[in-house]
Amino acid sequence: MNLEEYFARTGYKGSLEKQDLETLTDIFQHHIRAVPFENLSIHCGEKITLELEHVYNKIVRRKRGGWCMENNQLLGWVLKRLGYDASFLGAYVFNPHQNAYATIMTHLLVKVVIDGKAYIVDGGFGVSYQMWQPMELVSGKDQPQAPGVFRFTEKNAIWYLEKMRRKQYIPNQNFSNSDLLEKKECRKVYMFSLEPRTVEDFHFQCTYLQTSPDSLFTKKSICTLQTTDGFQALIGWTLTETTYNYKENMDLVEFVTLEDEEVEKTLKEKFNITLDRKLVPINVKGFYTI
Repeated sequence: MNLEEYFARTGYKGSLEKQDLETLTDIFQHHIRAVPFENLSIHCGEKITLELEHVYNKIVRRKRGGWCMENNQLLGWVLKRLGYDASFLGAYVFNPHQNAYATIMTHLLVKVVIDGKAYIVDGGFGVSYQMWQPMELVSGKDQPQAPGVFRFTEKNAIWYLEKMRRKQYIPNQNFSNSDLLEKKECRKVYMFSLEPRTVEDFHFQCTYLQTSPDSLFTKKSICTLQTTDGFQALIGWTLTETTYNYKENMDLVEFVTLEDEEVEKTLKEKFNITLDRKLVPINVKGFYTI
């Protein structure tokens, strides 16, 4: 495993000497625009494991993506190797259909401290809730980014992330009521504490999420990637392409339904993913929003 190979994968060609916020942001943005957030292994008969070397080979050498425990673990390793003060935290994801936070800590994220200021770096959430810049860990401050306005609030040592989105223009009105479409303008994302975590804290969750019939990830095949002006997502057979702020305070959200034979081609052309095994797409309704 080496940094040069990782940066060849993400296309980053900037400084490796500076440990400042500007460099961190550049490295981070190259990652989220090159490495998809995806769970396709579950739906093509592969097991997801959290050993760093396995994650590195999957994402860097096989040019795949991964979920938070893979993406953020790799990102954390890169930042530590570069000399950043980086550590892992664990979060509980908000479920809008149950209007509650999960009771299992399933989301791994990275905290980075630069010049005494703490930032959250999360390259493993995907879709419209994927931050594009490291977020300063301060309570009650609006932090506008291209995807929308993010904000942390803190109460009794628990931190909460929420996001405010723009209005949405959906040309294909057949999808205007799709369960893949976020209906609320302000959405809770996850909550977390500042207790340091290790990858070992997530081994049970990694198994649970890819085997439990109650898991979102067994109910949907998901592949999403950030672009320079939005993101694209393939969930089941539905391809979504979102352009942020294509009009003043308006995001463009385009949907198309693929045929079976188009799925593999779309993964290659839109996400640069070639699978070793046959994907069986799935999209159980009522479990995911973008």
